[in-house]
Amino acid sequence: MRRFEHIRHKPPTSLERPREIVLALAPMRSNVNLSRIVRLCGCAGIQNLIQCGAGKVDREIARDAADFVSITLRRSLPPVLKQLREDGFTLVGLEQTTNSHSLFEYQFQRKTALIVGAEREGLSEEELGFLDAVVEIPVYGQPFSYNVATATTMAVYEYCKQYPFG
Repeated sequence: MRRFEHIRHKPPTSLERPREIVLALAPMRSNVNLSRIVRLCGCAGIQNLIQCGAGKVDREIARDAADFVSITLRRSLPPVLKQLREDGFTLVGLEQTTNSHSLFEYQFQRKTALIVGAEREGLSEEELGFLDAVVEIPVYGQPFSYNVATATTMAVYEYCKQYPFG
C-alpha cells in the first residue's frame, strides 16, 4: 500500500472570508515577474492587484489567475498609495531600508496593502514616504536580494500564514 498518492489539480482550500490584502506594484521591467505575481495572487486567494506602468500579463505564465485576479492599471504609484491610505489600508513596503522589519517577525494587519518596488530600482524615496512599515527578507549570501516575484511570494506566504482562513 502506498503512503502517498499524487492528486493532480486538487481543489482549492476554501477561505472563510475574502483576503483583505491588496498588492500594489511599481512598474515592472519584466512581464514574466508581473505574470508570476498575478499567478501568486490567484493561488493565494488575493482578488485585487494594482499594476502601475505598461506591463502585460502573459496568460501562459499567469494561467487561470489572469481570469480570477482583478488588475487595476495606474500610471504611477504615489496616487495609488494615497488612495489606499484613504481606504484604510496599512501600507507595507517590501524593500531593504533602514528601520525595516524582518519579514519573519512582522505582524501584518489584516487590511494590508503590500507595496512592491520595481526590479533593480525598488521603491523611490517618495514612495517610501507614504509607507506605514517596511518589511525585508534576510539574505544569507549573494546576490544581495531576491527576485521581485520570489520576494513577493515569500511576503504573501507570510501574510497567508498569519491569516490562513482569509
